[in-house]
Parts: sequence; structure tokens; C-alpha cells
Amino acid sequence: MKATIVTLGAAGVAALLGAAAFIYLGVFNVAANDPHWPITYRILETARIQSVKARAKGISAPPNLNDHARIVAGTAHFADHCASCHAAPGVEAEDMAEGMYPKPPTLTHAAQKWTPSELFWIVKHGIKMSGMPSWADHGDDDLWNAVAFIEKLPAMSDEDYGKLVAESAAAGGHMMHGDMPMKMDADGAAPAPATQPASKP
Repeated sequence: MKATIVTLGAAGVAALLGAAAFIYLGVFNVAANDPHWPITYRILETARIQSVKARAKGISAPPNLNDHARIVAGTAHFADHCASCHAAPGVEAEDMAEGMYPKPPTLTHAAQKWTPSELFWIVKHGIKMSGMPSWADHGDDDLWNAVAFIEKLPAMSDEDYGKLVAESAAAGGHMMHGDMPMKMDADGAAPAPATQPASKP
């Protein structure tokens, strides 16, 4: 019994020393252009999914996510803050997103993978080590608007998105940042959504 305990203790010490050497010798490459090992990716992906699902369990979605006004407001948020990395119908992501790892996914099918409550949690709190920021400084209603928009993405065409962007701009664009008005431009006007689908010939 004593020999077994000594053996296990020695193995534990060896594992700790090996882990310390792995870290301090810089064996793990943190470069964004060097993908994770498959086992590392599976572990992180599983941890991410289970963490989101566990923390979103107590969140209840508002009953009016299908309201057109919410979707229009969510379009403004998405065009201003999300499309540059995640793309949009008829809009490509900016070059910056190509160099990120993991690469920001398009959200066309996000509503089929995540519940509205889970999407809200992700948008509000962000995801560590992914480039996905927290938008917790925005009001919850603003974030639910973004979720309402994402829920419509699976069936949204380029033309649909263009019309929503135009409608949101006509309504004043993304006016709210948390509970305070967004910064206006030099002429005192609210900034219009940044991205629109290119017009087709």
C-alpha cells in the first residue's frame, strides 16, 4: 500500500513538473495562424458549449422576439457591431476576421444551434479566447433585439437584409448604448449602420 502511494505521488510530481516545463519552455504555440491540436480543440469546444448552456438555463426570453420593431432595432445593432466579423446576408466579413483564430463564424444557422436564451448569454458575456467581446455595457433590451434579428437569419435573403438595414437607418440607426445615447457625429446626427449588401447589377 505504501509503495502504491509513493508511486502515485511520484507520478503526480512528475506530471506537475512536465506541465510546468511545457508552459515555461514555450512548447505551446499561441500564434493565431497555428490551429489548436484536434484534442485541444475538442476540449475547448465542449467546455464552451457546456458552459454557455449551463449559465443560460435561468434566462427567460421575452415573448415578443418576433415583433418587427425588435428585428429592425436588432438589425442596427448587428450591422454596427457584428457584421464586420460575422458577415451578413450579402455582406462579407472584413479582412480582420480572416486573421482571427478561431475564425468568427457566420451566424446564418446560429438560431438552430443555440436557444434564444443561450444567444443572449453569448452576446452579453462574450466568449473567452475567441475574440467575441462582451456587450454587457449595452442594455438587455438592446441585446434581445440583436437576438431577435439572429433568430431570423436562417431564412433571410440578401434583399431582406438590405431592406432591414435601410429601415433601421430610417428609424435612427443604433441609437442606444446601454442606457445612454450613442455618440453622435460632428453634425449631431446618429451614425448609420456601417454595412449594407452591395447592390446587384
